[in-house]
Amino acid sequence: MQQTAHLGTGMGWRPEIAEAVERMPGLDWVEVVAENVCPGHIPDSLTRLRERGVTVVPHGVGLGIGGAERPDPERLTALAERAQALGSPLVTEHIAFVRAGGALTASPRLEAGHLLPVPRTKDSLDVLCEHVRIAQDALPVPLALENIAALINWPGEEMTEGQFLYDLVDRTGVRLLIDVANLHTNHVNRGEDPCTALDELPVEAIAYVHVAGGFERDGVWHDSHAHPVTQPVLDVLAELASRVSPPGVLLERDENFPAPEELERELQAIRRTVAAGAARRLIPATPERAAELVTAAPARAERTATEHVTVGRPSGAPLGTGTPPPARETEADPESESEADSPATETETVPDPARQRLALAQAALLSALVAGTPVPEGYDRQRLAVQSRALTGKRADVIAKVAPELPVILGDTYRPSFFAYAAKRPMTGGYRRDALDFAEHLLLDGRPEDAEARRELSDWWLERSGPAPVSTHPVARFVRRARYTLTGR
Repeated sequence: MQQTAHLGTGMGWRPEIAEAVERMPGLDWVEVVAENVCPGHIPDSLTRLRERGVTVVPHGVGLGIGGAERPDPERLTALAERAQALGSPLVTEHIAFVRAGGALTASPRLEAGHLLPVPRTKDSLDVLCEHVRIAQDALPVPLALENIAALINWPGEEMTEGQFLYDLVDRTGVRLLIDVANLHTNHVNRGEDPCTALDELPVEAIAYVHVAGGFERDGVWHDSHAHPVTQPVLDVLAELASRVSPPGVLLERDENFPAPEELERELQAIRRTVAAGAARRLIPATPERAAELVTAAPARAERTATEHVTVGRPSGAPLGTGTPPPARETEADPESESEADSPATETETVPDPARQRLALAQAALLSALVAGTPVPEGYDRQRLAVQSRALTGKRADVIAKVAPELPVILGDTYRPSFFAYAAKRPMTGGYRRDALDFAEHLLLDGRPEDAEARRELSDWWLERSGPAPVSTHPVARFVRRARYTLTGR
């Protein structure tokens, strides 16, 4: 594994806080949502930061590398273009699936609108490893993958999170983006000990670390990215820093942005926490903890030696012993055949039955979450209902951002109207299509009740309903008739 670039302390760049981020003292790097940047139109703020020597890393959210289908080549190309346009040392994504259905299941394709956890099973790991290798071959820079937060447990899981990540790294050489807030979320929601996960995962593969805020409600932790970082999350960061010096640590905030001074105080708290964790690296807190750390590495090495046959790439030396797996060289050695060109990499793929089993399981779960179909056997129904509401809330929030006119036109009725609409209408074509479908649904139902608001909504829909002549669109004809009845024009 090649040496990971040193990043330092960073902040998630968002347009709403672009000016504040530029003024932050001691900022080494920023992360930007890849899908929000166009390679030909880099925001001026990011250009100025780059000119000052601040590193910019694109962070993807839509690839769905943990899904059953192989990664979309167009999405991989888009990630590669953004990495090149920003001069980035790496690209990051999530160990998650974001869509399901389609040809593999002979069912309608569904979009989650958010990140959902993959099952920690051999089938899932085999599929993910193949997808990672596809992505690595398509990207001009190294790939790092992030652990995600989850509200639900998959039934029949075969590995812990640490074991799953360990084997993923061992088999592919991929780097890790460890989100300590997500480790805390999974501790509250799934009963998983963050220290156990940190003991099991290959900390030497960490590219950088995310720190973010959230809140707890009715015993469920919501990874909101809209609240201050809590002490329990900082405690997990300290545990990580006591095991390894992370190449980079970044504060994430997606909405509900506080004053710049508050963000800077959170960055200072992160710096202090990393320093405190580093001080513990030489002297573990207690003799008992030192014994735990000493015994963890041999157990990891033995497990890796006996579990999981590598698909398409020989397993590296046990990471627990301090010997990394073979590096993925950027350029092939002309004197020898590279791994990328070997017959094994080209011909060995995940068997179709394993991929289809994963596809069916993910489609059944997503359909229950977004389309109101029966809950698959083995799931906690109450927790699934919480996850479903969270997905709908996230969907409503994003619609409000991509179509900000809708909350203005609908006022206080926007959110309840959207929840009622989304209950049986899963997203199938992206957020902008979803916004149009929502407005169309309201208009066909004779809403909003206020005539002026209904006229504004009909105008909005007609302006954005596509290139086809509106006179031929059945909904457009309905809207025009309804508007004429209301206004006489």
